[in-house]
Order: sequence, then C-alpha cells, then structure tokens
Amino acid sequence: MFHHSSLAALMSGLYEGSITISELLEHGDFGIGTLAGITGEVIILDGEAYQARADNTVSKLTGSETAPYGAVTPFAKVLSFEVENAINSELLTAIETQFSSKNLFHAIKLEGSFDSMHVRMSPGGKEGEPFVEIAARQPEYMEKKITGTIVGFWTPELFHGVSVAGYHLHFLSQDKHFGGHIIDFEGFSGNVAIGKIDQLLQSFPTENRNFLEAQLDLDKLRADITEAE
Repeated sequence: MFHHSSLAALMSGLYEGSITISELLEHGDFGIGTLAGITGEVIILDGEAYQARADNTVSKLTGSETAPYGAVTPFAKVLSFEVENAINSELLTAIETQFSSKNLFHAIKLEGSFDSMHVRMSPGGKEGEPFVEIAARQPEYMEKKITGTIVGFWTPELFHGVSVAGYHLHFLSQDKHFGGHIIDFEGFSGNVAIGKIDQLLQSFPTENRNFLEAQLDLDKLRADITEAE
C-alpha cells in the first residue's frame, strides 16, 4: 500500500497538493484520496481516477491534478464471497471476521447493487482551516436502487492517524455519474473482495513548507478524525 501524507495532516488543515494523480497511479490501481484544497472525493478504480464533487457530479481525472492525501494499492484479492440484501453494519462486521489479522491493512472492494447509497463530498476549504469545520458544511446525497463499487481500506488501530482506524470507504456508480465518501448504505447484493496488504510505503510531502513546519496536536487530531470520518 502506498500512502501519501496522512489523514492526521489533512485533518489539521494541510490541503496543498503535494503529489500528482499520475504519480499516485504509478503505485496502484485501486484507492482513495482528495484533491488540492480538499475539493471532492477521489476514487481510483481499475487504474482510473475520478473526482466526486460537492455539486453531485463526477468527472474522470487527467492525472495532472494534485492531491494532499492519497492511498493506493495494486488490488489483488485473497478472498471473495457473494452476499444478498446485506445490511451495512452487519456486512462490515462480517467482513472483519474474514481478516487474517486485525494488525494488517486490508483493501475492500464491493461490487453490486444497493437499495440505497448515502454519500458526502468535501466542498473545499482554505489552507489551515480545520477539517471538522469543513465537514460541518459538507453536502450529502442519496441514491436509491443504484449499481456500483465500494472502494476503500480497513486500517488497524495501530495506524490510526495515518488513516482512520477501521473502514474508510468511497463509492463510484457503474455509470460513473455518482460517488463520494460513504456515510451509509443499505441492501447490498453482489461480490465482496478482500485484498491483504503486507507492506506500507509512507510518502511524505517533503517539499511542502506548511507540512514541514506544522505543529500537530495529536490528541485533538485523533478526536477530529473520529468525528469527521
């Protein structure tokens, strides 16, 4: 898994782009992130990157866009199974029981149909503005009877701050017209695929002066991550 910057840095207001989408794609064909200025949600699926924006539109990215945060992996499933009419909370708990270890990252991919999909998108913010303040004005959207793919990761508690401990999931519809950061979903029928991640490559924005000089309140950041995610 290739990880650029950290969710803790993002939560603290470090939104300047420090890696291009093309550079992220060199490290994997599956992942999530956001763009400079924390504008929208990035979904990387099958080697292509998409942005779900606050106006409820989705566009394919060219690769020249920059990101302050991103996580990608070459998706390789180690386990898959079919489910029918699964409820969010019950399904996500069941997926965790299939992990080989809860001390490892896992890539999570769900392909199929949903009775409902509830998402939100970051509307953008100024450098230094705490993300919890941006999160308070994020638009939310819901679609009924939609087909698409959930893309994301499960992070061990040990690495909370690098990402959010537990699930961090984005959605992209099959027609590429709807997506975002998942708040909730219901009635999933389709395939669940789990990819084990046995290495973490952490990339730092070493040319970003704001990151290098930031003084982070880690306890507050952990609380903010939990509240915002």
